[in-house]
Amino acid sequence: MGIMFAVKPSILPELPFPEYNYSREYRFIIILQDRITRETILHPHHSMPRFYYPFPLSIASLIELPSAIAHHISVLRLQTGDKLELFNGEGGVFVARLTSINKKNAQAEVVLFQESDCELPFGLTLAQALPEASKMDWIIEKAVELGVMTVQPLAAQRSVVKLQAERAEKKLAHWRGIVAAATEQCGRTRIAQVSEILDVQKWLRQTDLHKRILLSPRAELSLASWAQHQPAQAVTLMIGPEGGFSEQEESLALQQGVIALSMGPRVLRTETAGLAAISVLSAAWGGMNPRSTS
Repeated sequence: MGIMFAVKPSILPELPFPEYNYSREYRFIIILQDRITRETILHPHHSMPRFYYPFPLSIASLIELPSAIAHHISVLRLQTGDKLELFNGEGGVFVARLTSINKKNAQAEVVLFQESDCELPFGLTLAQALPEASKMDWIIEKAVELGVMTVQPLAAQRSVVKLQAERAEKKLAHWRGIVAAATEQCGRTRIAQVSEILDVQKWLRQTDLHKRILLSPRAELSLASWAQHQPAQAVTLMIGPEGGFSEQEESLALQQGVIALSMGPRVLRTETAGLAAISVLSAAWGGMNPRSTS
């Protein structure tokens, strides 16, 4: 049996695949930072709560858990002696046993370390032009789940969203929080980086980057065909905003050695294109293989 939570009826229609008749054991609800999210509904085997702890960890150490984790522990009604899974972004996972709990604080003793790696076998950067509204939040969350190691936000000519310095800093902090939450949920042990927002043309003129791929409906070769004839390698996927990159931006990209490839005959939305391309490369280059543990 899984852990059961009382949920308002209004929340249930928001569950993924609402037409599916979920059994009660699968209705896991994880509450994070006072808002309900649906992180582990289809994963009842994840019985041990999992948290990102961005500090050094070592076996037999007694640690003070951050207030956000302590709050989550309180919401989950965990007790002294219960175990947690912690990771600090450096690879592997630690198991810790709760030694004291109150509403605002919690302590735990680290008792075990396990090597665990579910990263892609190649480095992958998503260079995403800023889309409208909150689409970037969703793109980053799903890109992390799919294994992206770096997200490079780009300010393109056709980007509707224009972020000034102070607002850009707040957005970066927000996006990095999304990365941490998505990493907790998906089982990765390394934290993806979200770089500072750069103008597309300034970013294109950088020369110390991995092979860059521009997804363009005008390209004659598909990403799938190209990947089948290439070894797994570090690459950057370049995704335009609504309306795509301008002709000037595409021209500069090609001048800088960027490879233009297609995602097929259909026009994909900006929030779809990058995720579909990540999946294509992952399938072609071994990123769908089972998790490695020891």
